[in-house]
This record gives sequence, structure tokens and C-alpha cells, in this order.
Amino acid sequence: MKHKEQLVGRTTSAQLPAMAGRQALVMGWLQSRRSMGGVTFYVLRDGWGTMQVVGDAQVGLADASLESAVSVIGDVVAEDRAPGGVEIRALEMQVIAGAETLPFVLSKRTLNLSLPMMLDHAALSLRHPQRRVVFRLADRLMAAFREVMRASGFTEIQTPKLTGGAAEGGANLFSVDYFGREAYLAQSPQLYKQMMVGVYERVFEVGPVFRAEPHDTARHLNQYTSLDAEMGFIRDHTDVMGLVEGVVSAMVRFAQAVPVELDEVSKEIRGVRAPKRFPVIQFSDALQILGQTNGPAAEDLAPHDEMEIARWAREEHGSDFVFVTGFPLKKRPFYTHPDPECEGVSRSFDLLFRGLEIVTGGQRLHRYPDYLRALGERGLSSAAFVGYLESFRWGMPPHGGFGMGLERFVMKLLGLGNVREAALFPRTLTRLDP
Repeated sequence: MKHKEQLVGRTTSAQLPAMAGRQALVMGWLQSRRSMGGVTFYVLRDGWGTMQVVGDAQVGLADASLESAVSVIGDVVAEDRAPGGVEIRALEMQVIAGAETLPFVLSKRTLNLSLPMMLDHAALSLRHPQRRVVFRLADRLMAAFREVMRASGFTEIQTPKLTGGAAEGGANLFSVDYFGREAYLAQSPQLYKQMMVGVYERVFEVGPVFRAEPHDTARHLNQYTSLDAEMGFIRDHTDVMGLVEGVVSAMVRFAQAVPVELDEVSKEIRGVRAPKRFPVIQFSDALQILGQTNGPAAEDLAPHDEMEIARWAREEHGSDFVFVTGFPLKKRPFYTHPDPECEGVSRSFDLLFRGLEIVTGGQRLHRYPDYLRALGERGLSSAAFVGYLESFRWGMPPHGGFGMGLERFVMKLLGLGNVREAALFPRTLTRLDP
């Protein structure tokens, strides 16, 4: 056909508005169709959005099942009521790959599925705009994080995910057989990024971490994406907090500036309250607000405690973010720097967002003898950390850093009810597939 010869490559839905008055080849999935008076209106979806196609019986896809992969050649004309202000008057339509009967309907605005059903059929449910927007946002947040870190003089690194020991010194590890030796999936890039402070001074990483914690809650994953950073020549942990404040604020602004497909999602993002300076509360003061001075809660904050401190931050400071600092040293990893002015207190912090901890960080020890002492106090053998400890024998500056859980941040940004909704293929206590 003549019109085929006039086409050069494929046009996406994002490019389609610029093609008005010309012919185009588009490809995508058949999302819905509606017949009216001998003419059928089709909605096609590709990786960038949706587009409206109009066709008659001769060029239609009357027998194509929904979600089939299709191609359309046609004239692009202006139409205010169509997505992007244009529609395609079809000249030729073809099924590339047909779809079988769907287990649920994707053409409705809301994906009304139970969480298990949605996750069991993730390859299909992720096609729905309600799910697509989640991971489009995650992509933008990672891009924003990288942009801010590089602008701040950080070098991106990739550290091993198979290790010979525990970064945190705990027992929540997944063990694997490494050619007859026991190895572990990395809990964190912590030890490696500290080592790299001695090379580049400022480093960051975006990658998976693994926690063998037997939690089955709305806030826990056994594999999640961590946004990590470490920086040298700091004064104390407040320098790291300043970095976190700038990075998180920039990510929020970036998210608010990105067009989203669903109004309710856009409303959640636009409603984030992030003042220029995040409020800060000492752990001991937080306990006073909570009415607690002893017992288990005196060593850490429980989920309901975090919600209460978040309420305080909103009411007293108009902020959805709040730093909690000065946690008990015994509840922090062995590499955490103690507060020299307050015995038993660490130079560490958590950042809470809408009642959930999304960032943990602090200042690290940087002198070799201090590490030997800290390991001994925890009952840990220095022999298990030989490669790591070498860094501190050769002049390591005062340094600190943080780790941010991407899925938790996305969950709270979008107002989702479960962190599993913010993971493409979540790994939990009971889920290892798909």
C-alpha cells in the first residue's frame, strides 16, 4: 500500500500530537473498544500513555481480544476529546500477538483487586495506569537522587551483593552456597561504601539489599531498593542530616513537577509538606512526648511511636518530615560513632516521613583502635572484618552516610496502604514468585 511507503518508523503516544496532519504507524496493547453506528473507537496503550483510534468494520479489530499487541497505520487528525488532542483514523490494523482471556478487567479506571491477586498476576496488573504510575515515579525518584548526588560531587559505585559476612553484625542474613563456602546476600553496602570514602571521599549507590527478617507486615520487604551515600571530612552527623534534607527535598520537588496519570496520585504528591528545614527532635525528647521513659520503647521507636512523632511534627512544625536523633548506642550498628558529650548515646538519626522511617544514617567511627574496641564490646571478632578494617589503618577521615528505602518513600508519597504495592515483584516472608 502507498501509505506504508510514506512511513518512517514507529510513533509513540507521546510523539503522536506532533504528527497531526500526517500518517503514522503506532503499536501498543488494545486496552478497550466501543462501537457506535458502524464505527469503533479503540484505546491503545503503549509504554508512554494511551491513544484513540477510529476504524470501520473493514479495518477494525472486531475479533481481537483485549490486551492483544496490535499495530495501526492511519491518518493523525486533531480531536480535542481524544488523549493528547489527536486521534488516528485507521487505514490498516493488525494483531501482532493475541491475548488469552484475562483473569480481571484492566479497562476500568480503578484496579479493584485483592493484594494477593494483584501480585500473583503482576505481569498483567502492572499494565494498569494505577500500577504503572507507581514505578514511573520510582524511576523519576532514582533519577533525581542520582542527579543531586552527582551535582554534590559524589561518585556512583556498585558494591558486591554476595559477601562473606554481615555488615550489621546481626543474624538477619540469607545464606547461600558459594562454591562450597558459606556466603550471604548483602544486608547493606555499608562496609564497602565506607571503604570507598578513602578513595573518592563521596560515594553513592542505588541497588538491592536483603534482610532475612521474618516480618509479615505492611512496612517490611525482604528485598528492597536502597539509596545509599557516604561522605568524608564531616564535622558530625548533622552534616549528613543536611545532605539528607537537601536530597529528599529535591526528590519531592522533582516528583511534584512530574505529570502523573491519576488525579488522586497527583493530589497525594502535591500535598507533601516539606519545609526548608526539617524539624529535629532528640530521642529522649521524643520519649517525653510519648510518655515513655523506660522499658523496650526507651531503646527504639515502635511503629505507633513513629506515627505519634509524625503527628507532633505536622501539628507543631507543619512538616511531613521529622528527624529523630540521639538513639541509644547499643541499638545502633558497631560502626556508629558515640556522642562524646552524652554517654551511651549515638551520633545517629532516622528520618520519618508521614509516620514511617524512610532513612537511617549517622556518623561512623573512623579510627582503627575504636573499631577494635567497638567490635569487642559487641562480642564480634575482628577477624571477620579484616578487609574492612584495613581501611581504618591507613588514614580514614571522619565520615558518615545514610540509607534510604525507595519502596517506603514511594508508598508514603502515593498514599499506598502496603509497601508491597511499591515493589514490582515483592519478596516477603511468603512470596518468592513471580
